[in-house]
This record gives sequence, C-alpha cells and structure tokens, in this order.
Amino acid sequence: MFIASKLLSFATQPVGWAILLLAAGLLCIRRWRMAGLALCWAALLVLLLIGWEGPVDKALHRLESKYPAVTPETSLTPYVGLVVLGGALGSSSLWEKPGQIALTNAAERMVVPLTLLQRYPHLKLVFTGGEGNLNWAKYTEADRAKIFFDLMGVDPTRVMYESASRTTYDNAVMTAKLPGLNPKQPWLLVTTAAHMPRSMGVFLKA
Repeated sequence: MFIASKLLSFATQPVGWAILLLAAGLLCIRRWRMAGLALCWAALLVLLLIGWEGPVDKALHRLESKYPAVTPETSLTPYVGLVVLGGALGSSSLWEKPGQIALTNAAERMVVPLTLLQRYPHLKLVFTGGEGNLNWAKYTEADRAKIFFDLMGVDPTRVMYESASRTTYDNAVMTAKLPGLNPKQPWLLVTTAAHMPRSMGVFLKA
C-alpha cells in the first residue's frame, strides 16, 4: 500500500490533472482541433481553481479547528508525554550536505514540543517516523529528529524514537508497541492541525 500510494500520488493531485489535460489537449489538437482546445482550456480552468484559495482555506480550517490547539492556559499535567509525527524534517540529503538542520513548512511539529517540554518537566517525547519517500535515505526521520532534539538541548533520557514507520498507520501501530511505552496512558498527539482528524482516528484505533 505504501508503494502504491506513492506511485498514485500524482494522480490524486489537481496539478497532475492539469498536466494530464494539457498533454492530452496538445496531442489531440492536430487531428481533433476542437477537442484539443477544450482539453487545454480545461487544464487552464483546473489551474485557476487551484489558485482560488478561499474554498481551500475554508475546507482546511474545518479540519484544523476540529481539535483545539494547546494554549498557555491548557494544563498538560494529566498527560504522560507527546507523540510527535514525522513530516517536519527536510530530506536526508539536505542533512548530509552541508550537514545542517533542514525543516519543512510543517516545522511546528518540531518547535512546539520544545516549549512544552520546557514548561512540563514530567513529559516524555516519542518521535515516530522512518522514511516516507520511495528513495533510499542515509538518515531516517527519527535519525534526523535525534540530531535536532540533541542540538536543542533536550535531555536524551526523555525521548524515544521509532524509526521503522513509513505511513501514519505505521506510526500508530509501531508506536503502541514501543518497549517501555504504555498506550493505555494519556499521550498528546502532535502533528499539523489539518492532519489531526485523520491521525487521531488512526491512533485511537491503535
């Protein structure tokens, strides 16, 4: 399923649809001019719809607001620790050369836990993430996360790493099986807000 999802990801992206429509239009335009033009216009329409941010932002906001964000007023005393999902770390090649920290536009997954760990000394942290790409990587996401948290001065005894998972489903199942982790205790899930409904469903089931 992991390989299939990666190979089919292009077909699920609106940009991919636009490219396919444009390619089909250009191929058809010599023999079937009207059909070719129609396909090219359809490609342009898809691109215009992608650029219309209003409906997209509204749909994302519905996902993002389903679970409340942690605020300074939120008490995390009942929680044992944080489960941080991968996805915020740049590709392994960026960490290899020039050997610097590289975060993605999901950097909040790595930054927010730092403040929570400082505020609540009792919290532990579990980072779960192997390699989400098809290509081979020298460093798994867990390897990169360890480099990051060590450089940020996080006590290594407070952090556990799961480095075999490749999907959110794997994250949940493999985290629940980590030695020394009790999945029956209350853990706080940390991921991008729009991913929370999907991730929570998977983790609650696991």
